[in-house]
This record gives sequence, C-alpha cells and structure tokens, in this order.
Amino acid sequence: MAAGHASDIDARSARRGWVVVAALFAMLGIVITARNAIGLLMPYLKDDLGWSYGLVSAAGAAMLTTMAVIAPVAGMMLDRHGPRAVYAIGMALAALALGLTALMSEPWQLVLCYGLVGGIGFAAISPSLVSTTVAAYFDRRLGLATGIATSGSTAGQIALMPLLALLIGLFGWRSSLWIAAAAVVVTAVAVNLLIGRREAEAARPRPDRRARRGFLAVFRELARRPIFWLLAGGFAICGFTTAGVVKIHLIPYAVACGFPVLEGATAYGVLSAFSLAGLIGFGHLSDRFHRPTLLASIYFMRGLTFLILMQISGSTPLLFAFAVLFGSFDYATFPIVAGLVASHMGRHIMGFTMGLIFAAHSLGGAAGSFLGGYLFELFARYDWVWIVSLILAFLAAFLSILIRDSRGPGPALATAGA
Repeated sequence: MAAGHASDIDARSARRGWVVVAALFAMLGIVITARNAIGLLMPYLKDDLGWSYGLVSAAGAAMLTTMAVIAPVAGMMLDRHGPRAVYAIGMALAALALGLTALMSEPWQLVLCYGLVGGIGFAAISPSLVSTTVAAYFDRRLGLATGIATSGSTAGQIALMPLLALLIGLFGWRSSLWIAAAAVVVTAVAVNLLIGRREAEAARPRPDRRARRGFLAVFRELARRPIFWLLAGGFAICGFTTAGVVKIHLIPYAVACGFPVLEGATAYGVLSAFSLAGLIGFGHLSDRFHRPTLLASIYFMRGLTFLILMQISGSTPLLFAFAVLFGSFDYATFPIVAGLVASHMGRHIMGFTMGLIFAAHSLGGAAGSFLGGYLFELFARYDWVWIVSLILAFLAAFLSILIRDSRGPGPALATAGA
C-alpha cells in the first residue's frame, strides 16, 4: 500500500513538473521574441526617424548590459522567493517597456524605455533562470526537460518574428509594439495561473545556510572554482555570437545584402525553428554523453557557420542554409550549461550562479551588438563582425574542453522529481 501511495505521489509530481515546463515554454516564446524585435525594427527606425544602425545597436547594447547587471539579482531573488513573483515582475516590466517604446520620438527614449526598463524585465525572463526553475522538478531527465522549457525562446520566434514583420508592414511599428505589449500581458496572466502557488512553493529552495549568505560571500565561493570561469567565459562568447551579432544584426545584414525585410525575418524564423530542435536534441544528449565535449562541439560548429554567412549576398539558398545550421547550434548550450551548474555548484545556489553566468552572456551580447553597429557604420560592411565571431567561437570551444564532467547530483531543491 505504501509503495503504491509513493508511486501516486511521484506520478503527480512528474505531471506537475511538465505543466511548469509548458508554462515556461510559453513565457519564453513571447518575451524573447519581443526582446529580439530590436533587430527587426532597425530598418524602420532608420527610415522613419533617421536613426542609424549604430545608434539602435547602442540601445540594444544598453539593454543587454542592464540585463547583465540585473540577472544575478533576479537569480538570487528566485533562489530565495521562488519563480512566481520574479516572472510576474519581469513580464510586467517587459510589457511596459514595449508600450513606452511605441511612444518614443527621441534616441534617449529608446535607451531609457527599451534599454533600461526592458533590460530589467528581460533579465528576469531568461533561459538561464528558467533552467533553474526546471531543476527544482527534475533530476533524471533534467537535460530533456530543460531543453524543452528553454526551447520556448526559439519556438515562439518561428511564427512570431515573421508575424511581427507582417504586422509592422500592415499597421506600422508603433501599433505593432502595442500589440506585442498586450501579448506579453496575456502571457503573464496565463503563466501565473499555470505556475500556481503550490508549484511556486515547490520550486523554492529548502532552507540552507549557504543559500542565505550574502551576494559577495556566494560569489567568493564560486570565484574559487575554475569551472565557473570556464563556463562564464564560454557563455560570454555565446552571448556575443548569438544575442549580440546574429539576433540583433541578421535582419539588417540581410537587408544590406539586398533581401527584403520579410525574407530576412522569415530566415530568422527558420533559424528559430532549428534552434528548437537543437535545444531539445542536445538537451537529450546531455543526459547521456560527456557534456563538455558536446558543449565544445556546439561552439566549434557555430563558428563554422559564419563562413556561410559571409557568402549570402544574392543567394537565398545560402541565407536559409545559414539559418538552418546556425539555428541547430544556437540555444543548444543552455541545457548543457544548466546541467553542469546543477552537478558542480549545486541547486541551492543555482539561480544566483546561472544569473552570474547569464550576466556574462549578456555582456558578451552587448559587446556584439555595439561592435556590429560600429563596424557597419565604419566600413558599411559586416564582414569583420563575422570574422571576429568565428574566432571567438573557436575560443569558446577550447575553454569548454578544459571542463571536467561530473554526474554527481547537487543538493535537491524540492522533493518533486521526474
């Protein structure tokens, strides 16, 4: 009888975990699409307001820098208070940022509304923090569950980025941003209902003396571990090559190469579709194979795709070939890094640790966003941006090889497992 009762509890816990995964998938889908819309807006802001790519790229860099500052704070709040409040605040600020951006008429307003207010909200709705929430519910199938949940960051963009481009063409960019803000509000309500109060309590860490220590004390502990710096260094480069240069500059680059905006947005959607497959596929593989080798292979293959990107001018097949290949290795790093953090640092400080590592990712993204705009304004070409990205991706592969794998489980955050 006791065994049967325990089995029923395990089944309910597993179902609860997959409901939370579905909620997080939906949340990332809409919020990350809104965050990455700055690249889609660049040609319209240039035509409508006369703002250069360099100026808009600087606002994107400000947003990513703000995310870097806020991410560790959001991670520590998640460790201490659970995910429900953190995600609600994040989505409210993201919706506010989109609505305010729709009203702007001066460059400083873009930096303030999108860069600062949006950066704070987007920092709380990141794949890194989502992976921390997933780790509260899963152990044996952590890689697969993390891959599915974080794949929302790409799945939403498969349809939503081309749809947003279509809406901008029909109604203008200001009205389209209002529509996006409304979609974020609706998503916030749905996520709040799907991650109920009990689920939020389950995802809160058990009382732990180490988890209650201050920011600096935990950081000093992490700073003594080489794996933290290897993961953070690789993730900074990951941010440069994805959130910084490709997510911000792919559509403007495609336009500069002679492609219509809608075709560039469609290629972005294809990239997102294959990011979805890569996330789930590599998440599944990370449960079974040597994770540092998988991580290094992702960075290495990502670097090679920039050779294709430099040749796309006048060739639609090459544009979409890049989208397919880069997408396959785009977000695939997240479930692997999350698994390594869970097993090496432990779940009791995973939110803070992932927040710090995501901060490195955001700083790398800020550098890529700014450098992309600066070099384009300097040379009227993106070639040097892609060359630098290729070299850095190879460096990230080398750093990943130096990591030593460990499958030892970190301290559990919750009794629910799957």
